[in-house]
Amino acid sequence: MNRLLILRFFVFVTVVLGVNYIAWRWLFSLNWHAWWIAVPLVVAETYSLIDVSLFGLAMWRARPRELPKTVPLGTTVDVFITTYDEPIDLVMITARHARDIRYPHSTWLLDDGARPELAAAAADLGVGYIKRGADWVDRPLHAKAGNLNNALMSTNGELLLILDADQVPQPEILDKTLGYFDDERVALVQTPQLFGNVPIGDPLGSQAPLFYGPIQQGKDGWNAAFFCGSNAILRREALMQLGITGYVTEVERAVDTALRGAHRVIKRALRSVPKSNEMMHTALADVGQAVDAAKASIDSGESLSGVTYTLQRRVAEVSQAMVAVDVQLLAQDLRAIEEMDAGGADSDFIMNIDATMEVLGSRDLSPLGAVESVQTLLRSIDVDRSREAQPLMPLATISVTEDMATSMRLHGLGWKSVYHHELLAVGLAPEDLGTMLKQRLRWAQGTMQVLIRENPLVQRGMTLAQRLMYFSTMWSYLSGFATIVYFAAPIVFLCFGILPVNTSAWQFFLHFLPFMIANQVLFAFAGRGVSTWRGQQYSLALFPVWIEATVSAAANVFFGRPLSFIVTSKVRGAYRPQWSLITPQIIVSVALTIATVIGITRLVLGVGEPIGTAVNLAWVTLDLVVLSVLVPAVRYRGFDYKQEE
Repeated sequence: MNRLLILRFFVFVTVVLGVNYIAWRWLFSLNWHAWWIAVPLVVAETYSLIDVSLFGLAMWRARPRELPKTVPLGTTVDVFITTYDEPIDLVMITARHARDIRYPHSTWLLDDGARPELAAAAADLGVGYIKRGADWVDRPLHAKAGNLNNALMSTNGELLLILDADQVPQPEILDKTLGYFDDERVALVQTPQLFGNVPIGDPLGSQAPLFYGPIQQGKDGWNAAFFCGSNAILRREALMQLGITGYVTEVERAVDTALRGAHRVIKRALRSVPKSNEMMHTALADVGQAVDAAKASIDSGESLSGVTYTLQRRVAEVSQAMVAVDVQLLAQDLRAIEEMDAGGADSDFIMNIDATMEVLGSRDLSPLGAVESVQTLLRSIDVDRSREAQPLMPLATISVTEDMATSMRLHGLGWKSVYHHELLAVGLAPEDLGTMLKQRLRWAQGTMQVLIRENPLVQRGMTLAQRLMYFSTMWSYLSGFATIVYFAAPIVFLCFGILPVNTSAWQFFLHFLPFMIANQVLFAFAGRGVSTWRGQQYSLALFPVWIEATVSAAANVFFGRPLSFIVTSKVRGAYRPQWSLITPQIIVSVALTIATVIGITRLVLGVGEPIGTAVNLAWVTLDLVVLSVLVPAVRYRGFDYKQEE
């Protein structure tokens, strides 16, 4: 408790000093003569203050849980191992350890690659094997989420342990975690993800000790620890409720959309029909009243299927009556043409085309098309979800990652989550920079898809703290845009002498340094002795990945541009330094270096301002140190197991 009080003190001091600094920056220190760099810089600084404040909010309740009691036997458990194209030997290592988990359970390989050799290996090992059935052919697969949803319908365990193909579980993983489910409202228990093939120094920044530790413990304090895709146990009942609720919500949304569209169509048609055509006007008004009555019935809680069936029958009746009227009008038109062509001469008929069209054009055209449009809208209500392989999709399919959205929806339904801070499975991290970048891009894209499609700040059912805990993770991926500004500001000053801050050096240091020092102390204390510097380096150095993820996710959501699901390779490729993977960072590093030379030259020539130059040179040095983390990453040859032994 004493440690938590000290941590809260650091949070409070950091936020107060940060608010003081940002308020001073906005109100008293902006250089409006150089607004084009001054405003982006203060916006980036404001972003960083919000970021550290959200981190502080998580830390406010960061404390370990009391371990649960040993769970009694009787709860049925399915262990799911998801796989696509990983080496069979690797998958079978995980499968063997999963089979040997001490607590009674069933082990299943969920093979999205449908490999006969893996099915045979599973049979030899004595574990279950599940692949997609014919129902999934020519329908959306939804990547890993679809694989898990498919397996849910083929199994019946009360609890599900989900493992990636490379995450080798400890025998006691279920013994240590099932006790949390004594609370009937617990839907999720997440355990850390640690990788056994990461050398000392962690050149690719694969380990995440701050996230799988204080951050998740802090989120857990607010009942907002979320599903991370693997090494997690979930309650089937909660997932099925989620699937049913999602199904009902989607059908309700489809019905509401169809009814609103039908209302607009009928309203437009009524405006185009002359009041003199009483029959058509009455028919359209009848359809409009039926649509409005259907919406009122749904709002009052009546059955969707019953209401939509009644409405479809009524529209069909009106449509049949209107067709009969159209047939009568067509017969009248034909008689008119016969009368005009009574002479029988083709030339006379041709000469009378204009007169014929005038007669036909003077008639009131039937708005049958409007009613047909209404029928089409009603038929578009896909109650059976025929476009999908199965009606229920418990795990979220709205992004290329299924985990965060699923747990967010569970929290929205009132379920609880737990973060259990104990190493109970060991996995494999990427073995080269290219694979790591693809993995980070997929994570970021999935997170930003969820932010755009289901912004947690406006989701019902969650507490304000839960919304902020989810939002803080999503918010962090916007840092790429702020990072560009942080790189650009010192370059602008050193090259052109343009300072975005309009104040004295003393005033700047008086406001900035206390905030910066408190910020670093907060991270150091929250890390509990674990270095967080490597994580801070990568959060800045991977700015092109975060920007690409944000832009591509927005393009996917708003314009339908596809995102490919990238499976993280578990096989080391041939060593080949790929400097092209970090071209943007190299360009920034060169620009920072050139700016340093220009700044020093300006100072020597008596043009540069000494204190401002010193500050920006220190800033550039820090930027280069941050970017330097990518040099050993590019040169990394993969994990040397012999050396580590």
